[in-house]
Amino acid sequence: MKNKKTLTILIAVVAVLAIVFGVIYIVTKPGTSAGSKTITIDVVVDGQVEKTFTEKTDAEYLGELLLDRKIAEGSTSDYGLFITTVNGRTADDANQEWWCITKSGEMVMTGADTTPIADGDHFELTLTVGYDF
Repeated sequence: MKNKKTLTILIAVVAVLAIVFGVIYIVTKPGTSAGSKTITIDVVVDGQVEKTFTEKTDAEYLGELLLDRKIAEGSTSDYGLFITTVNGRTADDANQEWWCITKSGEMVMTGADTTPIADGDHFELTLTVGYDF
């Protein structure tokens, strides 16, 4: 009987913790901005801005805008959009090249599909070499 009670309490505690963490995620996740907005996207190669896009959009996430405007191409997986090509330049995996997304110079902690955009945002897509962080 004691084991059943302990198991019931343990399940209840785990359920409460799951609910608490779910609420914390919902409250703290980055918000989106509906409606028209203008953002800037710099394409950076070899430390230099190769091209700047100024885009007016109703998109809520960066990935949607990049694909719709054909600024970037990539493959989709369970983790979302993996950017392989930006402005016609394809990252060479053999040379450990990849496209890094930053917002106003700070690396974003979300993928392109889950990076919300708001009016006035400034993003950089930087061709980066090396997989070491």
